Amino acid sequence: MTEKTIRVEGIDLAELYGSADAHIERIKSKFPKLKVVARGSSIKAIGESDEIERFDRKLAELLGYYDRYGHLSDRVIDQIYDGGLRAAEEEPADRDAIVYGNNGLVVRARTINQQRLLECSDKNDLLFAVGPAGSGKTYTAIALAVRALKNKEVRRIILTRPAVEAGEKLGFLP
Repeated sequence: MTEKTIRVEGIDLAELYGSADAHIERIKSKFPKLKVVARGSSIKAIGESDEIERFDRKLAELLGYYDRYGHLSDRVIDQIYDGGLRAAEEEPADRDAIVYGNNGLVVRARTINQQRLLECSDKNDLLFAVGPAGSGKTYTAIALAVRALKNKEVRRIILTRPAVEAGEKLGFLP
């Protein structure tokens, strides 16, 4: 019996372990001959050395996927642990995704103007979005802010509102 401790750093542990440890349990089920214990930022694998080596390789591949796309799902875990991702499958299904939300919810630009807002945000530091209420200006802006936070481009998001009322309730948000 061999024992190996693998440190996982630079990754959101909630994303790696999943909601209620669902992802780590799925990973454990792929290696029935190993005893896998995940505590904090370390994962300990106990078992035969060749199984531990295979476990380490697959975990490195999973962490590489997370580094590249910033998201893990059950489908990705199954693909990596059941034979690896092929080049065609390596690209995410949602190329236009802004950010991945809870339970794998994909937040993406839905209209042409939202797509233009995304393109302009890549080129400019400051944007002014003008349009009718309900066109998704605030939704897109918040998704971009969350993406910047997840990518560690910013340390915090500050939400503000005007100090003076406009005289009537405008837009979707109060």
